[in-house]
Amino acid sequence: MTHHTPHGRHTAAWVSVTILLVIAVGGTLVVPIYARSTPALVDFPFFYWYQLLWVPVVAILSGIAYLLIRPVDTAASGAGASAAPGTRSDEAGGAP
Repeated sequence: MTHHTPHGRHTAAWVSVTILLVIAVGGTLVVPIYARSTPALVDFPFFYWYQLLWVPVVAILSGIAYLLIRPVDTAASGAGASAAPGTRSDEAGGAP
């Protein structure tokens, strides 16, 4: 049996993911924003701490993008949740 998602929600998720990833990539590719040495932060020129600031920002934006498009398996979260890991729900308590 297949599960169909509403077309609008699926499209909206992909548009959101695209925007998040464009922000993540664009923030480091627009060189005129950070092609300067001032202001310095603890003797680090602006160029360096701007680039280092983007590392956790890109990680967070990528994580949000992943959460928006990952498949959600509602059938597996219900019945098989009580079974031991690595076993099927019909084998959890049955005889061999």
